[in-house]
Amino acid sequence: MKVERKRGLVEAPHVKDDVVVIDVLRAFTTAAFAFGSGASEIVLVSTPEEAFELKKRFPRAKLAGEVAGRPIDGFDYGNSPAAIARANLKGRTLILRSSSGTQGVVQAVNAERVWLGSLPVAGVTCELLAAKAKHVTLLALGSPHGSGELDGPEDDACGDLMEQLLAGRTPDLALIKEKIQNSPAGKRAMDPAVDWISAEDLECALDYDFFGFAMLVKREKGLCIAHPVGP
Repeated sequence: MKVERKRGLVEAPHVKDDVVVIDVLRAFTTAAFAFGSGASEIVLVSTPEEAFELKKRFPRAKLAGEVAGRPIDGFDYGNSPAAIARANLKGRTLILRSSSGTQGVVQAVNAERVWLGSLPVAGVTCELLAAKAKHVTLLALGSPHGSGELDGPEDDACGDLMEQLLAGRTPDLALIKEKIQNSPAGKRAMDPAVDWISAEDLECALDYDFFGFAMLVKREKGLCIAHPVGP
């Protein structure tokens, strides 16, 4: 298997074959906990306007997401895995919009298969990829307009972990978690003055292999729809 590392939203349209779009804090941790709370599927969209339009088509769906980190007026939930973990989403469709993660998925138009990457699903995701994939790109998104080595180290850390798992090595989980905690987003989560991300969100993001499923995206009738898949 060939494993490549890519960084930033600008790379999303160019990746091919199997791509893991990584957004640790917080979109794809939120997605994992949404499936854990019973969601049947997650529709990933670019804009709040798209989410509201889809809500008209699927009135029982719930809306979750953020703009610049903050919850969106009219949405049921922010982009908070801790809040989603407490929700009852059994049998529901969740429509998710985020500033980085969902953008990467929507723009990965040349990928054969798109997987959602975060620590809670990293183990099963790598297990499935190791069994079937020939070429995997680990795409660490970081912030939507970020650049350089200091942008999105939490996503790079998840990429490090997945690269090691795919190579059959045992990752240094303590070091991976330390990098996530010390990232700018991790520090914001621990700052009581920041009201849109919480220590609970960070705790969820650090729950390595918490779920026994991966999250696979398929394009269906123009929509990017994620489902949980098992080994």
